[in-house]
Amino acid sequence: MKDELPLQIFIGFDRAESVAYHVCCQSILENSSRPVSFTPIGIDNVSSFFDRPRGDKDSTDFAITRFLTPYLRGFEGQALFMDCDMLVRGDVAELFASADPSKPVSVVKHDYMPKTEKKFLGQEQTKYPMKNWSSVILFQNALCKALTPDYVKRAHGLELHQFKWLDPAHIGTLDPSWNHLVGEYPRSDEAQILHYTLGGPYFDDYKDSDHAEDWFDYFSRASLPMKLDDETDH
Repeated sequence: MKDELPLQIFIGFDRAESVAYHVCCQSILENSSRPVSFTPIGIDNVSSFFDRPRGDKDSTDFAITRFLTPYLRGFEGQALFMDCDMLVRGDVAELFASADPSKPVSVVKHDYMPKTEKKFLGQEQTKYPMKNWSSVILFQNALCKALTPDYVKRAHGLELHQFKWLDPAHIGTLDPSWNHLVGEYPRSDEAQILHYTLGGPYFDDYKDSDHAEDWFDYFSRASLPMKLDDETDH
């Protein structure tokens, strides 16, 4: 029965990238072998209980709210958080299955320095250790009870994104293919998740980036109008 339940997937939502959210969902739906449940998460849709404003260095509306994921699942089960500027080309069920259930979180442990000083919409490219580790997080929710709304509200951004609320030994490792940084790493046709971290192809400045054609392929299917057989009764 456990393997039949929907996979819980939280995706960051920002009005400036709303199309990215929907195309990300499309890619997951096309490739998942299990049912999935999507929850968009950003500042606006947690405002009834969480009032931390967007900070000067927060590049999205979900920069901080991602850490509310375990709380929103009642600290039960597993949940995946993803940035919205992604395509999932692999079976997300395999990502869930690959995580070590004894580790509170599992992430791709990037070791790189961003190549640019600016990213999408002219925002500053903040550089810090563990950069982009938190863009894909598989939470074992019961092991993340430190992430209460009160703690997430007052913790410094780097304290959260660098997982200082955990012993480093308790951070599990995902295969790098589950968070391939487009434009930062060489092109990869084996990547399970394409992460357009510098800027998605839906921004004019990045419409010719690596793997832009992959994103537009999913976008075209997500935005197609329904075609009905003329002989079908309605």
